[in-house]
This record gives sequence, C-alpha cells and structure tokens, in this order.
Amino acid sequence: MFEVNVRVDQGSALSSILSALYLSLFLYILEKCLKNLKIPISILSFVDDGLIIAQNKSFDISNSYLFCSYNVLSKLINSFGLVIEHSKTEVFHFSRSQGSFNPPPLDLSPIGGPILRPKDTWKYLGFIFDHKLTFHKHIDHYSKKAILTVKCMKLLGNLSHGINPLQKCLLYSCCIIPIALYSFQLWFYNKASLLYHMKILDKMQRRAAIWILEAFKTSPSEGIEAIAGIIPIRFHLQKITRRSQIRPFKLPTKHILRELMDDSPLSSNNPNLHTVGSLTNRQKNIAKGHLINSCNKAYRIFPSFSPLNPEFFPGSHITDNFSDQFSFNLVNKKEQEKDKIYTQELDNIVL
Repeated sequence: MFEVNVRVDQGSALSSILSALYLSLFLYILEKCLKNLKIPISILSFVDDGLIIAQNKSFDISNSYLFCSYNVLSKLINSFGLVIEHSKTEVFHFSRSQGSFNPPPLDLSPIGGPILRPKDTWKYLGFIFDHKLTFHKHIDHYSKKAILTVKCMKLLGNLSHGINPLQKCLLYSCCIIPIALYSFQLWFYNKASLLYHMKILDKMQRRAAIWILEAFKTSPSEGIEAIAGIIPIRFHLQKITRRSQIRPFKLPTKHILRELMDDSPLSSNNPNLHTVGSLTNRQKNIAKGHLINSCNKAYRIFPSFSPLNPEFFPGSHITDNFSDQFSFNLVNKKEQEKDKIYTQELDNIVL
C-alpha cells in the first residue's frame, strides 16, 4: 500500500473501474461476515450506490435483518477508511398486500444512523419504484420530461421559419422518444397491465405530433401521427422490445444476464439458484418480466447463437461463399416487360 496524490473526477471512465477494484475485497468480506452471522440478505452495488435487500413476510423481521447488516456494514466501512453518508440512506418496502400499507420506520439511531421512514416512491439509478411495482410514477416523470423537451424545441421554428416537419420528426425520434421510454423493460412485458402507461404515452406523442405539424389541438391523434410519419407508441414499444430481447445474446457467455437466462436445469455445474433454469414449468408460466420474455423468445429463435462465430466475419457470410448462387433484380418501372419475364422465370423454378 502507498499514498497517491492523483484523483479521478466524478463521471470519469476510470471511476467505476477503480471503485470496483477497491470495493471487491470489501464486498467479499461483508458477504462472508453476514453469512457467518446467518443474516439472510443480498447486496448489490453500483459504484458508490449500495443496496441491502431483505425478504420476509414480516416488516419487523425485515427491519431487524436490515439493522444488523447495516451495523456490520458501518463497522467494516470504517475499518476500510470509508464514510457512510447517512443523509442519503433510505429504506423502502415492496408489498403485494391489497389493504392499507403502513410499514414501520427503521431506527438506526443506536448505531449512529438516522431514523428511516419509508417513502411512497424510491428512485435508484433513474428508475422510480413504487410499492406495487406498477411504475406509474416512473412513466409520469419521464413523460412530463419528454413534454417539457417538446415545449423547449418550439423555439427552433414555426410555420414561417425554422426547422421543417421532417427535421422535427427526426428530433422527436432521436431526442424525445428515448427520454419517454427510458428503462421501458421495467414495465413493458408480457402479462403486464399497460392501460395507464399507454394512456400517458399517447398524450405525450399527441403533443409531439401537434408540434411537428403545427396542427390544431382538436386534430385526431391517429391522423396527425400518420401525417407526421410517427408510428403508434405501442407498436414502437413492440419493435424495440423485440430488438432488446435478442441483445443479451450478443454478450459474452459469462455476462450476468447470460447466466441469469441460462435455461438448463440446476446441477453441480450450474448451482446458481437465480437462473431461469431453476424455475419449475409452473413458475415460468406465472413469472412476469422482460428477462423471462427475452429468454423464452430468444431461445426459440436462436437455439445456439454465438456472436463470435467465424460465419459472422466479413468474407465468411453465406453471400460471400456462394455468391454465384445469388442474383439480384432491381425493379425498374420503365422496363415492365423485363420484370414480367423475370417473375415468370422465378415461378418456373422448382425447389
């Protein structure tokens, strides 16, 4: 160990790498201490944002697990020369209960912490969670943010001068849609209730279409969306969902998402209890979420998909190896007779 006088600015690409190297030993020791004390909690960490997760049907038991683990955590952090910002510490509970929801506060004052009172929403890494995981507050927040962006873009032009509707449509697709649909995988999946989400997003897209065309506020939504060249928000979500479901298969096989999507049954070689393969068929049918949908759909489409397979390299594609077996006919409206002859030749081919 030696002292250094060079610092890394917040937001630097090295920040997350150095913090992971520094905290890996700390997290290993922490998990081992909690395991020895038989405290059933899980730990997640993203740079300097840490999570302590406890699961139980009783709030009192969950709070006792959190209190003990926070005590161990604070002592271990002090020994590493780090500091906990108690003012940023929060507690949040999820519940399936349909009745009144009033969880007790978590009192950390005996160990030098604050008294944490559960809030109605919890924001973590830009995701806004509620007790029922409906994500209504999340969609409200980002839809309002997208509408504010539309209002700001009105300064860029109007009917008489400024950017034209095509440029406005491009701005909407590139700058506004990504804001409104941030982390859509949290709430857009099979068997999810989407009535509220679609209602809010349709309002947002209507405001954008009116801005693009400078149309009247009483114009029908379907008509102005069609004229502006914007597909309905539901169909856009379905399109990007299909793409995102295939994306995990481009990751390395040891990536955490690939390991979670492992559909093989539990064995000595695969002892992870959090994989899709650890679920029974009944649990798979009941389970909801983007990861389950991605696993089910992608494994049917790509039973064995390797992103680094030699067939994907330039010069090894099927069109490169068998170029003489492919022919391309460009349609020309002025030469309709040639097109008819070519169509007849295709009809005569017997596979």
